[in-house]
Amino acid sequence: MHKLLDQYKNKKSEIKKRLLEFERAGKGSEKDIFSELCFCILTPQSKAVYCDKAVKELKRSGLLLKGTKASVKSLLKGVRFPNNKASYLISARRCFPPKIDTDNPINAREWLVKNIKGIGYKEASHFLRNIGYGKNLAILDVHILKNLKKAGILKKIPKTISKKTYLAIEDRMRRLSSRLSIPMDEIDLLFWSRETGYVFK
Repeated sequence: MHKLLDQYKNKKSEIKKRLLEFERAGKGSEKDIFSELCFCILTPQSKAVYCDKAVKELKRSGLLLKGTKASVKSLLKGVRFPNNKASYLISARRCFPPKIDTDNPINAREWLVKNIKGIGYKEASHFLRNIGYGKNLAILDVHILKNLKKAGILKKIPKTISKKTYLAIEDRMRRLSSRLSIPMDEIDLLFWSRETGYVFK
């Protein structure tokens, strides 16, 4: 734990700066917020940098809001399952802007999971964090799960994660966050950067 706290101390200012950027993003235009939702839809089993690049290209080309499935798919370079994910992006347009309760991130996450195709608990948590409303939610991707195992929070990484398992692991992560006095959204970025070498989103 001492090593983790030392790493947090070294990256704390960078992490806090990134989180302020997320908060500003949440106050941006509907198009910008929709772009963030699309980024999170693309991320499962894909590298975040490729997903970010794809969304920026879709915005630049004007296809994010109006492109056909084929045209959207053509720009999902490096993104796994482009056929399905192109369908999810187009479907998400019909649910935007989302009718979510930003004062209650737990309820907001449930709404996203139930109403937007391609969004599970991880992706919904990711989206809410990236627009400044998911401070106490866990984004349980492979990087975070690996670090929870290293920290002794998990004995092993589950092959599949049900809602019950997700919420149980999230609760354990909250207790770790409290014990270390590192906010949940900050410990997430810290764990992510330990695996990738940089603070991203």
